[in-house]
Amino acid sequence: MAKMKEMTKVRLIVAGVVAFSVVLAALVYPVWLNRGIDAVNNTLKVSIPKVYNLPFSLGLDLQGGTQLVYQADVSNVGSDQGAAMEGVRDVIERRVNAFGVSEPVVQTNQAGGQWRVIVELAGIKDVQSAIKMIGETPLLEFKEKNEAPARDMTADEIKQLNEYNKSAEVKAADLLKKAFDGADFTSLVKENSDDVKTKAGGGDLGWISIEKNPNFETLIEVVAKNTPKEPQVINKVVKTDDGYNIVKYMGERDGEVQVKASHILICYKGASGCSQETSKEDAKKQAEDLLPQLTTKNFAAKAKEFSTEPGADTSGGDLGYFSRGMMVKEFEDQSFSMKVGEISPVIETQFGFHIIYKVDDKVTKEYQIARLFVRTKTAKDFLPPTEPFVMTGLSGKHLKKAVVEFDNNTSRPMVGLEFNEEGTKLFGDITSRNVGKQVAIYLDGKAISSPVVNEAITDGKAVIQGDFNITEAKLLVQRLNAGALPVPVTLISQQTLGASLGQVSLQKSLMAGLIGFLVVVLFMILYYRLPGLLASLALVVYTCIVLFIFKIVPVTLTLSGIAGFILSLGIAVDANVLIFERLKEELKAGKPLGSAIDEGFKRAWPSIRDGNVSTLITCFILAWFGASLIKGFAITLIIGILVSLFSAIVITRYFMKMAISGRRLENHHWLFGVRQKKEETIK
Repeated sequence: MAKMKEMTKVRLIVAGVVAFSVVLAALVYPVWLNRGIDAVNNTLKVSIPKVYNLPFSLGLDLQGGTQLVYQADVSNVGSDQGAAMEGVRDVIERRVNAFGVSEPVVQTNQAGGQWRVIVELAGIKDVQSAIKMIGETPLLEFKEKNEAPARDMTADEIKQLNEYNKSAEVKAADLLKKAFDGADFTSLVKENSDDVKTKAGGGDLGWISIEKNPNFETLIEVVAKNTPKEPQVINKVVKTDDGYNIVKYMGERDGEVQVKASHILICYKGASGCSQETSKEDAKKQAEDLLPQLTTKNFAAKAKEFSTEPGADTSGGDLGYFSRGMMVKEFEDQSFSMKVGEISPVIETQFGFHIIYKVDDKVTKEYQIARLFVRTKTAKDFLPPTEPFVMTGLSGKHLKKAVVEFDNNTSRPMVGLEFNEEGTKLFGDITSRNVGKQVAIYLDGKAISSPVVNEAITDGKAVIQGDFNITEAKLLVQRLNAGALPVPVTLISQQTLGASLGQVSLQKSLMAGLIGFLVVVLFMILYYRLPGLLASLALVVYTCIVLFIFKIVPVTLTLSGIAGFILSLGIAVDANVLIFERLKEELKAGKPLGSAIDEGFKRAWPSIRDGNVSTLITCFILAWFGASLIKGFAITLIIGILVSLFSAIVITRYFMKMAISGRRLENHHWLFGVRQKKEETIK
């Protein structure tokens, strides 16, 4: 009974292996399967989906392209050379991607005390432009608003400006008269409005409010002042900085609720963004002791005295108006549940312990407005454009470091900057003269942030606040640090390979692999007979598994990588050779076939294990220290060895168990490469 269960288990495993192999073969090379699906679809007039043909990832030597090798000068970097090179790699990769290169490979490598950057550009055409772009040292710059006066307009330009704007005013007045006299407003907008974004929709601006749409504040104020009772055109041309507006009121509704509140924060060591050394227990006790002392009249003074929130000593804890979704949940729930004039109990958030004073709340008003816009011109329309930002003299060489920080109120990620001594003085001068204005940060000539300066910063530290997540903040820090590190690179090697040569190499490699596979199979069958045939079938399964791994990871296949795969074909049956030789020894010793097979696998395992481990160690060393071509060889060989162990120890074993089921081969040792001994004649 137990033997029957064992054989049922063997049959199920073998059937599973066969089915699994068929699926993998269809995924690796679905061309034939898709042709069959096409035939069925055409015959039966159905629509069976095809199997997606995921392409292999081909390396530079097979796809064609250029390999560039740069040597980096890290003599001025200090001990943090690895981080500097990662920054350089990131910058170069972004520059390479600007060329639209398909899956570029950018790697850093250290050998003999020298740092190198290896760039593989598959299929690139403009190699010289790529070399020029990659070779530039990462450049970080700080720029301020360009307030240099533009040239004066000429008399003729002034005349044109006045005539255009006068014409616009007359046009707006005429259109208002038509609209107010009953002309179809939507048709007037579509025919005459200069607002290209809204004219197709009849000028509809949607539901807008002063809080959410400050750019339409003037229009909203006009509508609110006239307080129309029903949809109608406002009998007034509304002048704004950019032109004349004819406004149609279409409705109003209550908007979102906003709360105005102040708070006192007592943070503790370990809370988000807290620099205090106070324990959590002491912070909670301090907040609870402070609560009975608070009134609506002294709240601001107590906040200035006790709150640990940065800036509370001047703001008195005032947070202004905020809507739902702007604060952390615990703080928001408490604020919106209170009555105006109430002071909350002590509540805890990720930032520490809070006491909240609800100062006011209001329901915003939203209006649905449509407009017909007649544009006017300004001097900017006649004068040539000027650069919005100009150099300040502060650059990446003055940046000591950049780190990721978090806002104490919203927990949003920020980027902290710290300058060296010279940079501190420069940044102090820049921020002093640009309070309330933007200072732009450029990396490689591209603006990455344009924060507004709130106050002069003289301690050499600054914060970049933006609408980015933690991943984007980390990337920005890496780019800033890369720009801050002077790591020039020099091109020392360039190798170009044509796509036609790559195709020829691929075809020859595949042919070599096929021949190698057939030779191994032929040898195994001729020498080991039935076990050799079963090992060859296991080798087919092995090939399907390895090629599927190459596709799904994906492994970038180079000529050396394909060589590693072809070599792994021989290694894949190496374990089988050891097992079969042990099997022959056991059969010669007179053991039953089933026991001989089990003993053959058992006795061969130590040799298989030691041989493959030693090869794996060598492969890992090649993959870790070798150049890209050597790594390709090592990685494919590692995958081949690991899969071959599974193939030899598991798949071949179950194939053999399946073959000898029922003792049909017990007396046919010649099928296993062993000559049967003739029984001695008894005299």
